[in-house]
Amino acid sequence: MTFMRGNRPPPGMNQSLAERMQKLQEDMRAMHEALAAERFSATSGGGAVRVTVNGQQRVVGVEIAPEALTDAALLTDMLIVATNAALEESQTVAAERLQALGPAIGLPGLGS
Repeated sequence: MTFMRGNRPPPGMNQSLAERMQKLQEDMRAMHEALAAERFSATSGGGAVRVTVNGQQRVVGVEIAPEALTDAALLTDMLIVATNAALEESQTVAAERLQALGPAIGLPGLGS
């Protein structure tokens, strides 16, 4: 945490709380970077479509089997299903990791 004047915490914030907040910021930054490198994939249509997202909920890959290209409406549905499933998995993992940060640094309300 960056303070305006030297290394003193803002008025009303004790040093212990300021240190915990700084640790939380550092841990969240590390978690964010780790999630960016992780990949979550989901398939639909019996494996005809695979969508891969990263931990920041960005689509990073789409694979479509040639036989899935014959029906545009069905392909659209399969893409939506696979994308939503991959995003849901990514969001679940991110939420679990965020909850785990709270108790690790002693902040009430997180991780309970």
